[in-house]
Amino acid sequence: MRKRAAVLCSAAAVMAGSLTALPAEAAAPSGADTFRAAKPAWKNCGTEDHPTLQCASVEVPLDHARPEGRKITLALSRVPHTAKKYQGPLLVNPGGPGGSGLTLAGFVAASLPKEVAAQYDVIGFDPRGVGASRPALDCRPGFFDPVRPNPVPGTPAVERANLERVKSFADACGKKHGDLLPHVNTTSAVRDMDVIRRALGAGKINYFGYSYGTYLGAVYAKLFPERVRRMVLDSVVDPTEVWYEANLNQDHAFNDRHRALMAWIAEHDGAYRLGTDPERIEAEWYEMRATLAKKPAGGRVGAAELEDTFLPGGYYNGYWPYLAEAFAAYVNEGDAGPLVETYEDFGAVDAAGDNGYSVYTAVECRDVSWPRDWRQWRKDNWEVYERAPFMTWNNAWYNAACAFWPTASQRPVNVVNTKLPPVLLFQATHDAATPYQGGVTVHHLLAGSSLVVERDGGNHGITLSGNACLDGHLTAYLTDGTVPRGRGEADAVCAPLPDPVPRTSKAASTTSRGSALHGILGFRD
Repeated sequence: MRKRAAVLCSAAAVMAGSLTALPAEAAAPSGADTFRAAKPAWKNCGTEDHPTLQCASVEVPLDHARPEGRKITLALSRVPHTAKKYQGPLLVNPGGPGGSGLTLAGFVAASLPKEVAAQYDVIGFDPRGVGASRPALDCRPGFFDPVRPNPVPGTPAVERANLERVKSFADACGKKHGDLLPHVNTTSAVRDMDVIRRALGAGKINYFGYSYGTYLGAVYAKLFPERVRRMVLDSVVDPTEVWYEANLNQDHAFNDRHRALMAWIAEHDGAYRLGTDPERIEAEWYEMRATLAKKPAGGRVGAAELEDTFLPGGYYNGYWPYLAEAFAAYVNEGDAGPLVETYEDFGAVDAAGDNGYSVYTAVECRDVSWPRDWRQWRKDNWEVYERAPFMTWNNAWYNAACAFWPTASQRPVNVVNTKLPPVLLFQATHDAATPYQGGVTVHHLLAGSSLVVERDGGNHGITLSGNACLDGHLTAYLTDGTVPRGRGEADAVCAPLPDPVPRTSKAASTTSRGSALHGILGFRD
């Protein structure tokens, strides 16, 4: 499994009224959108899974208001079209903010029907500061090394330890990347996308974004509506809640998905021997957490790391069998080995994760204003914790550097749009990372859009994961622009894929398309 940390979420006129106008930085100064990048020099960088993948880079201005100034470099990937019918570039983004899109291009090209993928140049890119783009942000390497303080600030000393930790991260970012931080934000990334468009020689782009990538796409569409040909947004961020409120709402949704995992374990008592009562199993989980808070497993898995390990189960139920096995081994046999192994697979943060988190924080803290008074954070998160204890404080500390961020904040972008061709939205009703209301909200804000709902689905990132109903709508849209049109809140409804079953062998592995996709999308998005 891939180890990564990344992120962490009425009538159109009413919702639009809750948003401010475009921030000053989003309104292009004269000449800001005239920068011409050199045509990418594509070279083969194919892999065993994606042999036709090509790589290149493009220079963009650090500050788009000063295109003649300092330049930075974006890393690109491409699976080129092979059909006579060419529909232009299809830019893909896995979310984050902070997610690398280079591998996603190969995955999307390989997962779409061959005759459809062949009509597009599928373009992946690492946004500014991410991955192979240069410079890449890494504010404080090893920030997530175990064992971290208990996320739940049950005593003043624990709260101080967590506060000192996030303050030190914000300070480190300012000292190490102070020249970059004012320019690491969503509107700058959007202008980078338009430089990519021009470098590719395209009058318009097609776009396919997951999670935060849906907000990135919506903001691009707001700034450059005439340059959008087709747009797919999967697992949709609610743009009226970026980013503080979105994280509080995530806490409730992740708590519900954690309880769904407990119920699934109860259904499979024969495999895990943890009982048939979901509430009792949940209580066992919290007892395990309390024990690990006092004595971390293997000296590596304390309370924070346990939460990090189980968080991916809220994104993708394909991970449930692995999490259940580790849980059962610890409770039933006193064996912490599987738990430590599962933490290394799902929860541990590598160098790519350090980079992803640095960009995540830089973008979200700069995009919009956050409460600067810690008393507000304390009040809000304790209130949410009372009803949703699973990830509330872990999520709070993940974002708390924004209370001390060294740059000023922008205002949120009002993405309401009446100038676009039909946009296709996909949303699961029980998605935890981007709760369902986000899809409904954006459906109203983007006039003429169509919303496809996976009813009773709980995964985050639902297309190209094996659901033929969802992928049928995606294929039809990318083939000729066809979108479903319904009369209710959703234009089309699909049933979810079945929940997983326990592994029949400890050596068995998850090899589905869904697992491959979620290995790319990562967690905390």
